[in-house]
Amino acid sequence: MTKPITAEKFERLVDQITQQVVARLSQEGEAAGHGDCCTHDDDGRCVYHCSDRVRRVVNSGADRISSSLGYIPRDLSMARLIDHTLLKPDATAEEIAQLCREAREYHFASVCVNSGWVPLAADLLKGSDVAVCTVVGFPLGASLPEVKAYEAQLAIQNGASEVDMVQNIGYLKSRDLKALHHDIATVVATCHAHNAICKVILETSKLTDEEKVIASQVSVMAGADFVKTSTGFGGGGATVHDVALMRRVVGPDVGVKASGGVRSYEDAQAMVKAGATRIGASAGVAIVRQERGEQVAGGGKGY
Repeated sequence: MTKPITAEKFERLVDQITQQVVARLSQEGEAAGHGDCCTHDDDGRCVYHCSDRVRRVVNSGADRISSSLGYIPRDLSMARLIDHTLLKPDATAEEIAQLCREAREYHFASVCVNSGWVPLAADLLKGSDVAVCTVVGFPLGASLPEVKAYEAQLAIQNGASEVDMVQNIGYLKSRDLKALHHDIATVVATCHAHNAICKVILETSKLTDEEKVIASQVSVMAGADFVKTSTGFGGGGATVHDVALMRRVVGPDVGVKASGGVRSYEDAQAMVKAGATRIGASAGVAIVRQERGEQVAGGGKGY
């Protein structure tokens, strides 16, 4: 179990690691010959290659540095914060259809399905206020960035408007921040080129607090719209501690998605209070019914 740290140590940890991440990426960008990238249009890469300049702007009081699309939902009713999720490998067409029926009825933010089910979900949700979300590089995150980007492109072409990608955890643990940034930025660029939202799954149960901070910071610098706690298949799920940590790192203008183990309205409330702006759960119906004061037996599996 992770031991809580004091607010003072928490702030110091985030600041120190952020400075280290920015310095590392800045050095790598200069070594690659991008010292003057901010003097011309560089397709948003200035935020990466000129990260030292970005840091100076942030320190001067800028609220947000963005190389691309950003997104945070403004409707804070619980249903509109939920990605109604079904990612089990043996999900059937009937189960996906039921997921979509529930999403229409309760007006969830999206349904989150594996990419093979995106065409069906997009068809069933046509004309509704429910988005189609899918996952790429799922659940391990170990495939090549270009493979993840192509998977994202196909899913978007098939009707997805939100993509949850799994970061390459091995790059992070190897402290290869250049490779990690490329992994994330490649998928982000593909999503944004098609006006789709990109969320980066950190798989927090496999990370130290320092690694969570680094991954969150690199995700922001790569232009991600959200950072997300978990796949739900990695042996652990969202915690209030992790959501609060991620929120502190990414600031107010990048989304934080809590997923894995959110089974009740009380769980969801705790995540939102800690800073989550989206909830990934298979128990969405139970959560909303509990919010309404209805008696609910059982619940989802917590993704």
